[in-house]
Amino acid sequence: MRTSCRSNLFRPAKTSSHLRLARLPNTRPYTIRALQDAFRDPTSPYHLAPGTQGPAHPEDHGLSQLELHAEAAAEARLKLLELGYDPASFWEQPVVWGDHDSFQHVNNVRYVRFFESGRIKWMASLGEELGGPEKRDAMLKGKGVSLILKSLSINYKRPVTFPDTLLIAHKPHTGPLFSTSNINAGIDPNNASSSPDGTNGGVKLPKTHFHVLAVAYSYAQRKIVTESDSVLVWYDYDKLAKCDPGEDVRKMLEGRMDIGRKILERERAKAA
Repeated sequence: MRTSCRSNLFRPAKTSSHLRLARLPNTRPYTIRALQDAFRDPTSPYHLAPGTQGPAHPEDHGLSQLELHAEAAAEARLKLLELGYDPASFWEQPVVWGDHDSFQHVNNVRYVRFFESGRIKWMASLGEELGGPEKRDAMLKGKGVSLILKSLSINYKRPVTFPDTLLIAHKPHTGPLFSTSNINAGIDPNNASSSPDGTNGGVKLPKTHFHVLAVAYSYAQRKIVTESDSVLVWYDYDKLAKCDPGEDVRKMLEGRMDIGRKILERERAKAA
């Protein structure tokens, strides 16, 4: 339907006696004055206490920014646990104005740093499990056997703008490259437990390297906005060569391939 702006530009303004708003519950049609009175009436659902203001937009249901953040964070955690991501890798990444580029969205290169921050947090948790704080610190400082990044790919699904917060999550898989929304080769990287031995379709992790799937979940959009897949190599920083960390380390990684889903199942069983 087409409307004419010109026909409305020169239409005489209505007086207050003709102006009516939407009908409020259990009341007659309200005038502007009556609605203002309702704002001042403490018994009215439209009451605004002195010094406060109404919602900024129709979708604002009275929740504070902290409450909205907590609600989005809980939803993001649930979604990523359902997809099997390791909660030890969860990293909240605030989006700042300086992350924008001239195309008015977060610059593509920024995501390399975002995923790096989440990956390092996840590496620290691996070190903790392998040998406590001492091993964690050694891995992060490149001492002894640790990890080194071999390759990284990023799939940009949706643009992100300020203000927002991204929840970054990682989980290991056997490869090759996967997407959370596109399953290849008949092996689902999001459901290792569906295979007979729980190792992602029966394929064991290679001895010297493994793949890590990662996602960025937007609190503002309530969706996964970016995906990443990387290859990490076990590396002996004393010998400056890749190495085999041993079967115990591979079993630890296999235990984390679908750990998010398992944790969620335990939480739901406990709450039942």
